[in-house]
Amino acid sequence: MTTRQDLFSLARHTRDSASLFVKDIGNGLLVVSHNTLALLGLAVVAVLLVFTSQAGLREKLESATLGWLHARQEARAEADGSALLVPAEPEAIARATATDPRGLSRQQAAVAHWLARRYRVAPEPVSRLVQEAWAVGQRAKVEPTLILSIMAIESGFNPFAQSSVGAQGLMQVMTRVHDDKYEAFGGTLAAFDPVTNLRVGVQVLKECIQRAGSLDEGLRYYVGAANLADDTGYTARVMAEHDLLKAVAAGRAVPANAAARPLREAASAPTGESAQVALLR
Repeated sequence: MTTRQDLFSLARHTRDSASLFVKDIGNGLLVVSHNTLALLGLAVVAVLLVFTSQAGLREKLESATLGWLHARQEARAEADGSALLVPAEPEAIARATATDPRGLSRQQAAVAHWLARRYRVAPEPVSRLVQEAWAVGQRAKVEPTLILSIMAIESGFNPFAQSSVGAQGLMQVMTRVHDDKYEAFGGTLAAFDPVTNLRVGVQVLKECIQRAGSLDEGLRYYVGAANLADDTGYTARVMAEHDLLKAVAAGRAVPANAAARPLREAASAPTGESAQVALLR
């Protein structure tokens, strides 16, 4: 027969067993949680090591994250009715042919601002062309102010200009004639890239001067009047603009509206054939 003492003993034993069981479970959970945290920490370290050692993988993840954020932003903008008509493209600035005039030398900046006022164009893209004219002119041994003068007379700094005979771009290069010169720039569509047109135009001008033997005659070749008695005043207009630009570059005060600003309708030779064509013969 079970006594009261036996019941107390059984209850105490059951309680001790339950307490031990709970304690064992707690210790087990603690060990598991420590191990899990350790594994998680190791995983984080491993991921960080991978991303720091593989820049390409890190850039891809950053790009994907930025793309996701932009998509979320555009989705919210569409929901608010304030979305742009076209998707945002932060990299678009890389395609812009423009330079801050403050980054130019004093001489170049003076020329850029004068041209901007004279031809009513923004100073930033003109600054980029002035910068390029100085760099290319130095390599080709052609005065940068002469290069800029030809652009002024040929196109009035319109990079999309096209003449009736097919001369295109800032320096009105005959694209179909000099298509080989555009191969290094990806093809003839580069004729409408201002910097590319400038570079190709200077190359054509240099060839014209070398063929003709003098600057004045080289300009007659360039305009397509090498075999004509009259170049319709083209050489005189270019040289007049050249003199003005040289004065500006020298620091003299020259009104932006000084003299006339004649623009020719491209190579106006009666034969319709430019001396740029003759260079290939």
